[in-house]
Amino acid sequence: MEVDADGARRRRAGGGECLTKVWYPSDVPAGNEVVRRFNRYYTQRIGVLSARYLDQRRPLAEARLLYEIGRGGRRVHDLRSGLGLDSGYLARLLRSLERQGLVDVVADPLDGRARRATLTTSGVRELDELDARSNALAEELVAPLGPSERTELLCHLEAACRLLRSADVGVEEVDPGSSDLRRCLLAYADELAERFPEGYDASNLMSAEAIRDGGVALLARERGSAVGCGVLRPLTSSTAEVKHLWVDRGARGLGVGRRLLAALERAAAERGMRAARLDTHEVLTEAIGLYETSGYRRIPPYGSNPHAHRWFEKSLEGAPSEPVAGCTPRGPRAGTTPRGPRAGTTPRGPRAGTTPRRPREGDHVMSE
Repeated sequence: MEVDADGARRRRAGGGECLTKVWYPSDVPAGNEVVRRFNRYYTQRIGVLSARYLDQRRPLAEARLLYEIGRGGRRVHDLRSGLGLDSGYLARLLRSLERQGLVDVVADPLDGRARRATLTTSGVRELDELDARSNALAEELVAPLGPSERTELLCHLEAACRLLRSADVGVEEVDPGSSDLRRCLLAYADELAERFPEGYDASNLMSAEAIRDGGVALLARERGSAVGCGVLRPLTSSTAEVKHLWVDRGARGLGVGRRLLAALERAAAERGMRAARLDTHEVLTEAIGLYETSGYRRIPPYGSNPHAHRWFEKSLEGAPSEPVAGCTPRGPRAGTTPRGPRAGTTPRGPRAGTTPRRPREGDHVMSE
């Protein structure tokens, strides 16, 4: 994102660049009316009010449910939480789709207590037709626009979706034995196994019992679904360590990682900690960027984590932390002097008129 001298904001999207004047309503009621006016226009324009969405035989709610079930099927619990639907209403929608021969609802083969919705052969054909009609409607909406106008529209739609999704994310403390936390941690371990050249084994994850021993577990949720996690554990009486900070790929770019990190820092401060430490792997460059732009400074190695290449610390009260047992500081090499700024020079900051580059908030955020 760049801002020019006239206060116009530029953002690249779809290979182009949009340039529009930034305008913010001067008060909340005016802003509310902008949102409501768009909602009224768009819902009517795409046919949400019709009982036959996209001229098919069902309303939008049933069409959307077909899309969410998808070709791979979904657990009914996940559909309910992901769409924010009342259990009774979802059950009625599923029964209607079953009567139409489009959906089967059966016991989940991985958990007999749960139910799973899958598309029938007719359901898959109907989903294909739904996709084709949806794409045709999207093309119809933007067809009268020129290339620059399309790019501008895509910029704003992308930004609106990102900001509204970000506003929908909340962070909460959970029991370390939570099944949602365990699923996030296992997904985190799987991703590290893919990204680390040496691999990663899930046995390195902190157990629920270890977290309960003075630690804290946090989950980030978007509309009820867990999309990120982080763990805090004490190293000393005044120093805490951030562990297992991870954001689901589908929620990256929303600032979830930064929000989790800030919540972990607050939890540490509330417990009387004066500093937070963490380590990470050298391949996790996005995570390193997050820490460096969140007030963390590099420190000598501590602990015995075999996957750690970078070590960081942040003061939570402006007070130094006490040494951590097992820390073996690495000082300058023998015969050398730590290098500082050259005599008569000033450490270089960003060039005039520019903003320091940083990774998109929440992208590939992880700490080991």
